Amino acid sequence: MDISTDIWGQLAVEASQVYLSDGTVRSPFADTTIEKLPDKVLLHIFSYLSHREICRLARICRRWRQIAYDTRLWKNVSLRPEVSGLHVGSLEMLLQLISVRFGPTLRYIELPIELITHTVLHELSAKCPNLTHMLLDFSTAMQLHDFSEMQAFPTKLRYMCICLSEVIFMEGFMRKIYNFINGLEVLHLIGTYEKCEEEEEEIYEVINVHKLKSATPNLRVINLYGINFIDDSHIDAFSSNCIQLECLAVNFCNKVTGSTLKTLIQRSKRLTCLLMNGTSLKSEFVMQAEWDKCALQELDITATDLSTECLVDMLTRIPSLKFLSAGQINGFNDSVLKQWVESGVTRSLISLDLDSSDNITDEGLLKFLQRQGHQLSACCLSGMPHITDQLWMSILPLLGNCKIIVMGTAEKLGVNIHVDQLMDTIASNCGNLERLELRWDPDNLRFSDKSQKAIDILRVKCLKLRCMVLR
Repeated sequence: MDISTDIWGQLAVEASQVYLSDGTVRSPFADTTIEKLPDKVLLHIFSYLSHREICRLARICRRWRQIAYDTRLWKNVSLRPEVSGLHVGSLEMLLQLISVRFGPTLRYIELPIELITHTVLHELSAKCPNLTHMLLDFSTAMQLHDFSEMQAFPTKLRYMCICLSEVIFMEGFMRKIYNFINGLEVLHLIGTYEKCEEEEEEIYEVINVHKLKSATPNLRVINLYGINFIDDSHIDAFSSNCIQLECLAVNFCNKVTGSTLKTLIQRSKRLTCLLMNGTSLKSEFVMQAEWDKCALQELDITATDLSTECLVDMLTRIPSLKFLSAGQINGFNDSVLKQWVESGVTRSLISLDLDSSDNITDEGLLKFLQRQGHQLSACCLSGMPHITDQLWMSILPLLGNCKIIVMGTAEKLGVNIHVDQLMDTIASNCGNLERLELRWDPDNLRFSDKSQKAIDILRVKCLKLRCMVLR
């Protein structure tokens, strides 16, 4: 360090100090309080708070109330109290909020069923011209409001999420908005998969997907999550009209078998993300698709019943796959890993999730990671009882570039997991780690006198670590 610079720095510190009569030093910032902060600084601080917290702070004083009601803090608003949103007691109160507080700055809003009326939608259309993202939650609906008089709807929407009801037919509402949503780029339709019983008496098609696809030709992302009536014909319908489709998600749509996958791949040349977790894919249909001609980069086939032959056929033909989730598949074994890596198409792979893949052996996994581990940014090998801390200590040196690692199983093991050795190995080999998740049963975890030191080493060497989860 330059000596002269050091001296001037010391003089500056001494000059800023205030000496009291008794010889003690008083900081020049002693009289600085939050009341003396400029409004723009307070506004910035408030921007990190939830709207519930902002509303509480508005009661402190007149100045804070004025800042709390600044429209710049109300760009993204959730009015669903069950998911940490604000509770609005009446439609009159909401209409006042739209006029006074939201206005032109509002970009995103979430509305529960009791607040979705034609009057509210008219006001949003008239008073919030920059509204581009909207969520409409009909999931708890037992009946809908009357939308026969609805003549206006936000016209600049690029993103829309509709949470469907189990039994309420929504075509009357949808017919009113078809002419306003042709600019949509992202559409989420959230079903009631989690509420369904195993033996469902009757399945209602509560929204007409075939008509919806005609009204939304510009869709890039379509998420049909957990909708029990969605089948392959609906996938075919979207692919026939949405030529810009980049992402299709049909997770937990158990009527999807893959019979229209061939057509989807042929039509959707821009499709880079295909998520089919928990579907009823049939191997013969999957093998018919022209995977070698697709642009897929992300694929999720978790919890499907695909055969080993099908998995080999599909994975060895996808040329540029980056993200693969293929856990909970009995057919995924050493043979799949071996033929996949030998095909040469794994050169793009950066994320691998093989959760609960019990038919992969230690040897098969180790051989695969010896070839591919250095290029992985995320690796999830949880849910496999045979992968203990001993195998992980052999694997971790191969994962030097990993940012996300998930390990462990909730099952009780016959062996103990030595945490201090594991942490030391992680710290020594995974300097880029940002998220670490350990899923082992607490009864299997063993700590020692060195454990605290191991955690300290992890903290010092993995400086990018932001999240550590112990389940």
